[in-house]
Amino acid sequence: MKSLPQGKLYYSISEVSELVGVKAHVLRYWETQFKMIRPRKGRGGARMYRKRDVETLFDIKELLYDQRFTIEGAKRKLLDDRSAEKDQMGIPFAHLDRKEALRGLRDDMRNLLDQLRGDAPEPRSRKRRSG
Repeated sequence: MKSLPQGKLYYSISEVSELVGVKAHVLRYWETQFKMIRPRKGRGGARMYRKRDVETLFDIKELLYDQRFTIEGAKRKLLDDRSAEKDQMGIPFAHLDRKEALRGLRDDMRNLLDQLRGDAPEPRSRKRRSG
């Protein structure tokens, strides 16, 4: 994989074609097949690829040309790889009882919903004391 020129936000289709090593019409075809490639278009309709687009194009080329994937297989592989990268962040409940925290969250959400509906009782923490 060639390195991308530093300091550029966008690359023209001719630059990307040269970097990736495929003709411009191949890049345009890949755009129709791989929805994750969405270059912006300038006023005149010229494609402007971001760094992420170019990196994805390198991945597509490797899958199709080097590893001999089909288009459908490459799509699936890229989507699987992307979903594997998105690890869910855990909520730290180390010092809290998980059930109690979830109950509190549920109660807060119910109170918020009641407030949005306009029929909210006064929030629990501000209940009036008779005196």
